[in-house]
Amino acid sequence: MNQRENYLSWDAYFMGIALLSAQRSKDPGTQVGACIVGADNKILSVGYNGMPTGCADKDMPWAREGEPMETKYLYVCHAELNAILNYSGGNLHGATVYTTLFPCNECAKALIQAGIKRVVYLSDKYSESDSVMASKMMFRMTGVSFDKYEPTDQTMHLEL
Repeated sequence: MNQRENYLSWDAYFMGIALLSAQRSKDPGTQVGACIVGADNKILSVGYNGMPTGCADKDMPWAREGEPMETKYLYVCHAELNAILNYSGGNLHGATVYTTLFPCNECAKALIQAGIKRVVYLSDKYSESDSVMASKMMFRMTGVSFDKYEPTDQTMHLEL
């Protein structure tokens, strides 16, 4: 008997973990997930966008527009930062992050400082924003590669 064909590639597997992680987000507008992987294809950490630990999600603002204190932007921790902060195994030097949305400039700084060397992203819908343009500039300056994930024609249904 030959090995099974049409199994998930490493990229599909890790992006799938990032997509699954995004489903933990309470954000009604944007759900983002991240999965950090070592050079040996072992998952080191995961994260999703959400409020800081101890801040009750139901008591926090989730609006996208309005007065700054009444919107989510001053409070939400992004998926990439949460994945970095969730890691307790030492350093992340040389790791890859799979993320469902291209990192903002603040997450880019944290990824660079953590030693992550590759970003694989699913969506770049804010590519024209100053934040993402700054991220790309910093990644280029520091040798962090970034690659768009190219979806396969595979589908998967999880019933939980």
